[in-house]
Amino acid sequence: MRTSVDDAQIEALLHKHIPDCEEARAQVNGNHISVLVVSSSFEDLRPLKRQQLVYGALNEVIADGRVHAVDHMKTFTPAEWQQQAQS
Repeated sequence: MRTSVDDAQIEALLHKHIPDCEEARAQVNGNHISVLVVSSSFEDLRPLKRQQLVYGALNEVIADGRVHAVDHMKTFTPAEWQQQAQS
């Protein structure tokens, strides 16, 4: 039987695998997750490429079934994140 995953484990994976990850937040609900990631590596990347970086970071927990789906994903550059915080 596979073990479940928690918020801290998802956040650690995001920090480990996404270059220059400044902020990673995860919310686990069973085997579904929601994530928010802030990284300067998202500069000049289209939304699809940003998503691919995040899915790449989560590959091991998706492949082994601990995560079935990412329900919500938000990706920001540091400048975009700062704008979000000000609005």
